[in-house]
Amino acid sequence: MTIPLYHLDAFTREPFRGNPAAVCCLERPLDGQTMQAIAAENNLPATAFVTPDGSDFALRWFTPTAELELCGHATLAAGHVLLNVLEPQRERVDFNTRAGRLAVERDGQRLALDFPALRIRSERAPESVAVALGIMPAALWAAEGERGMAVLHDASQVRDLRPNLEAIATLPFSALVVTAPGFAGDCDFVSRYFAPKYGVGEDFVTGSAHCVLTPYWAGVIEKSKLFARQLSARGGELWVEARGDRVRIGGTCVLILEGQFKVQP
Repeated sequence: MTIPLYHLDAFTREPFRGNPAAVCCLERPLDGQTMQAIAAENNLPATAFVTPDGSDFALRWFTPTAELELCGHATLAAGHVLLNVLEPQRERVDFNTRAGRLAVERDGQRLALDFPALRIRSERAPESVAVALGIMPAALWAAEGERGMAVLHDASQVRDLRPNLEAIATLPFSALVVTAPGFAGDCDFVSRYFAPKYGVGEDFVTGSAHCVLTPYWAGVIEKSKLFARQLSARGGELWVEARGDRVRIGGTCVLILEGQFKVQP
């Protein structure tokens, strides 16, 4: 079996920045074990598997070690392949996923994701993550999807953070996002995202984290449209909007390579 394979950098306008993702375009569904093996072979933060599903597409995402419930950057990458490479006449593509129906549509020179808003559920004791982060956060919240969100005082603290990933893996969260108000005159808020339980120590740019961050910062800053930066080593930029129970997450992708993945029957 030969599978078309695309490698893209998502949430960036420059090659070799943003978050890398592979997109595999399938004619028919593969079993989960084979998809997991392909994702492990790719060894990228996420591999998206796209399969025709009526006029829509089915979409699943895998890290090198686990299947994901929700993934923003690989969805953006899949949308880029469909809208800008395979079917440029389209304005929008809809995906059926484990997280429900998701969409990618054109937004000027960018693409925009239509994702669910993930709300904060409860406040937790900040000292419970202080050792893992090496700093005492101003606040700690638990959000939908079992994500933790630690809020720091300023952007430089997020940028300079040197966390203990082994300690983060022991926390009662599926992943931990660390955030703070943005650099003055540059962006509205910043973040970093750590998911060692999924085999990803630090994710470079995390669309799904902004399902939590967008409604939170929209409430704090009191505006619905915001510009965000993720301060990983590769960096990323996201244009986000709070829309009630949905969030809009805009960004761009750079296509790095095209090829074929050969799978033995």
